[in-house]
Amino acid sequence: MNEVLPLLKPVDRRGRALHDLRISVTDRCNFRCTYCMPKEVFGRDFQFLPHRQLLTFEEITRLAGIFIAHGVEKIRITGGEPLVRRDLERLIGMLSPLPGLRDITLTTNGSLLAKKARALKDAGLRRVTVSLDSLDDQVFKAMNDVDFPVDRVLEGIETADAVGLTPIKINMVVKHGVNDAGIEAMARYFHGTGHILRFIEFMDVGNSNGWRLEDVVPAAEIVRRIDAILPLEPVAANYKGEVATRYRYRDGGGEIGIISSVTQPFCGNCTRARLSAEGVLYTCLFGSDGHDFRAPLRGGASDEQLAHQLRGLWTARTDRYSELRTLATTRAPKVEMSHIGG
Repeated sequence: MNEVLPLLKPVDRRGRALHDLRISVTDRCNFRCTYCMPKEVFGRDFQFLPHRQLLTFEEITRLAGIFIAHGVEKIRITGGEPLVRRDLERLIGMLSPLPGLRDITLTTNGSLLAKKARALKDAGLRRVTVSLDSLDDQVFKAMNDVDFPVDRVLEGIETADAVGLTPIKINMVVKHGVNDAGIEAMARYFHGTGHILRFIEFMDVGNSNGWRLEDVVPAAEIVRRIDAILPLEPVAANYKGEVATRYRYRDGGGEIGIISSVTQPFCGNCTRARLSAEGVLYTCLFGSDGHDFRAPLRGGASDEQLAHQLRGLWTARTDRYSELRTLATTRAPKVEMSHIGG
């Protein structure tokens, strides 16, 4: 049981409050996307975390309560691929009733979504975000590198829509010369569906995806290309710290988002923390070092002791990697995206 902690909203050294917590429940994934978990690194011999090192659902729920007491209002479940974690709906059912939690969502590659959507919704999940990098089956299979067909992801999206995990967000990581030819097709396909398509600049997360600046398709170009076929107008952010710059179709066909960490950094409003599957907290997506919560958690620390650790970490936070990005920093050791979620 969590102790009753007073509601505190600590701010870091740049005046940013803690608002969003992303919780990875596994470092495993059934895809080998070339920009995230390339086979050359994450092959058959790669050593993933043994189950005993993963935080239990009870441990995750306890930590989540402490984070909520420090201002977190939104939790996103990530991976790896979170739906490969057995009985994930049980964790959703434990997290969703926590007092003060306003939103609980999940990011998935969609491969198991058709099978899991109803149970997740019944457990209390509000929404899902689905990663989908192309509608072209050959391009999609080449990017996920396990020959997984795009139709099965689209089936998962349809099922999630049918059970009410809405509005659904669709994330497309855009890489020059790989899938950028499909930008307009994606916009046309999801226009008018009620789903929110989000284009993400290819980022230098981790060190295994072969990132190069010349592979980035700038946000401004993406907006220009879509505006040419489906005219857009800007929309204000839903809340301070929202990662996507919003646009809506002038014909009323919905909205899109652009996540432009490379060309238009948004570090100044970053309100996110990330908890890895083994209980290490990272205060930046591009961080190299995290802070272990599993050891004190399993060592008998009280909720107040864990809260004290959290406050100390957040109030000392100065992260602004994307604003400082240089050739040297892009090559510096960083935690892999597959380990802490996006």
